[in-house]
Amino acid sequence: MNTYGKFAQETWKMTAPAEYALIPDPQAWFEQLGEEAAEQVGELMMALAGPDRKGETYLEKVGRLNASKMQAEEIVRAEMLTPDPSVQEEPEEDEEESGVARMLRVVQQLNREDREYWEEVRRQEAEQA
Repeated sequence: MNTYGKFAQETWKMTAPAEYALIPDPQAWFEQLGEEAAEQVGELMMALAGPDRKGETYLEKVGRLNASKMQAEEIVRAEMLTPDPSVQEEPEEDEEESGVARMLRVVQQLNREDREYWEEVRRQEAEQA
């Protein structure tokens, strides 16, 4: 299983355990999801990077490609690898949150904000078209 599949599986276990329990073969399901996510990241990365720029140095190109990969991973993570917010369980207020759970909660919030931002960008682009 690749890193995308592992990320998704751990995220689902932590944030949507009831839905995770409904998956008949989690290992195979998250393995397939990870492969699909990797393909999506590759395609999206190239689309975001765009064509080589005239006069671009090697380091500039590496930076552009790395930035587009990170952006593609953020998008795929938010859209494909995390459960829908409507099925995510919030931690009990009296439960003490572990460091990993706290970090996951922060990542989820960032993913939600990222998703909202890109939805707004798409909406504005559609209005301008």
